[in-house]
Amino acid sequence: MRTQVGIVGAGPAGLLLAHLLHREGIESVVLEDRSREYVEHRVRAGVLEQGSVDLLAAAGVGERLQREGLVHHGIWLRFDGENHRIPLTELSGGRSITVYGQQEVVKDLIAARLAADLPLLFEAEAIGVDAGSGTIRYRHAGDERELECDVVAGCDGFHGVCRDALGTVVRPFTREYPFAWLGVLAEVAPASDELIYAWNERGFALHSMRTPEISRLYLQCRPDEDLAEWPEERIWSELQLRLGLDESFRGAILEQAVSPMRSFVVEPMQSERLFLAGDAAHIVPPTGAKGMNLALADVAVLARALVGRFRDGDGDGLTAYSETCLRRVWRAEHFSWWMTSMLHVGADADEFDRRLQLSQLRYVTSSRAAATSLAENYVGLETV
Repeated sequence: MRTQVGIVGAGPAGLLLAHLLHREGIESVVLEDRSREYVEHRVRAGVLEQGSVDLLAAAGVGERLQREGLVHHGIWLRFDGENHRIPLTELSGGRSITVYGQQEVVKDLIAARLAADLPLLFEAEAIGVDAGSGTIRYRHAGDERELECDVVAGCDGFHGVCRDALGTVVRPFTREYPFAWLGVLAEVAPASDELIYAWNERGFALHSMRTPEISRLYLQCRPDEDLAEWPEERIWSELQLRLGLDESFRGAILEQAVSPMRSFVVEPMQSERLFLAGDAAHIVPPTGAKGMNLALADVAVLARALVGRFRDGDGDGLTAYSETCLRRVWRAEHFSWWMTSMLHVGADADEFDRRLQLSQLRYVTSSRAAATSLAENYVGLETV
């Protein structure tokens, strides 16, 4: 096959890029190594910045998001046994966040792609990408095939093949964190109508939600944590203690998993015909709720650049793609690192470290200037 843009990966980045290009008359083929059922049900990030919501709505795939998404105008920071509210909308010029699971974004984009009868190949494993020629080698239905492209978009995540295809032109920057999140999806009504970020001497905790009946909850733990050491009684006890919730807050646990935390960026995000987007190029700790939002922002930039290239014959946008995206990426990396450092208790932390964290939390919740900085970054800076 041959196409203008070959897209590896059918996550939010790859699917939105394909959709944006289709609206501009640019053809693409999307390859995804997993099944449709898998990608539509894997639970990932669930907080959308204002800019991400606006982007999806403007692209014509935001109808269900706007109907079912939970709009939040603030978050809570909990420490010293008290909750302190950061009024996001008030401090950020009217912007807000929307809780809407990544898998729901994926479902909406897949439905739009299939409704338009456009190429979307599931269980098509990319096994090699040539950045110079724009050729993707992949396996599908038992056969090895090639897709020839004018441009390749690598949206295949941290463990995909596209980043390796950039070879030695890239420089990686990485930071491993000495803790992880034990994530729990539970059949229990949320205890709060807004997210709660909790600092506790026993470790960080986060109260979030997916629907009015389903809560998404997180506990700081070790990266090598054994789930067998976390029976349901221990999970609920720790959540109640760290979040300051009463003993009635509990329900059936539907899913649980341990997620290590890292920061990772490659520079540049492009070489020859290959352009990376989303987790293929950068990873952030989940504390700042930036992962999916950065992926969507990347492909918005890439789509505009590709329209300039194919429709107007202007390649300047593609040339500047990496530099443009990395300004936003590094801002998000810093914010995510800052939130992580302020709220998580290291295994080797002493009383000096804890008092520094508490001092920072008190400042953020008592200074309008400090709270405004948090709010602006959390809802997403309009320009970076």
